[in-house]
Amino acid sequence: MARIKLSDLDKIKDRVQAETNLRDGKYKVRITVHMGTCGIAAGAREIMKKFLALVEENKQTEVLVTTSGCAGLCSQEPLVTVEVSENPPVKYVNLDEQKSEEIFKTHVMGGQIVEKYALAIGSERTY
Repeated sequence: MARIKLSDLDKIKDRVQAETNLRDGKYKVRITVHMGTCGIAAGAREIMKKFLALVEENKQTEVLVTTSGCAGLCSQEPLVTVEVSENPPVKYVNLDEQKSEEIFKTHVMGGQIVEKYALAIGSERTY
C-alpha cells in the first residue's frame, strides 16, 4: 500500500475546503445540469463532465456544479440552468460540449448571457 504524501494531503484539503465553501453558500455561480432519464439519454453526463472540467481548469472555487432531476422539457435536453448571484437564472437547452464551453466562458466567467442557446431567463418561482 502506497504512503500518503504531504502533497496528497494538501490536495485533499484544498478539495474539501472548496466543497465546503460551495455548500456554505460562498459561491457566486451555480450551474445545474438537469439529469432526469431523458437528460442522461440526451448526453447530460457529458455536459456535466465538461462543466466540472472547465471549473477545475479555470480554478473556479466560487462556481458550484450540481444536478437535478427532470425539468419537464424532454425535447430540449440536455438542459442546464445557470444562476449568477444577483441575476435571474437562465435555462440553456440542446447543449453539447462546445456550446457548454461557450456558455462557461461567456456567461459564467464573463457575465454575459448567451441568448442563442437560452430558452428562458428568469424563474418560475414567485417572490
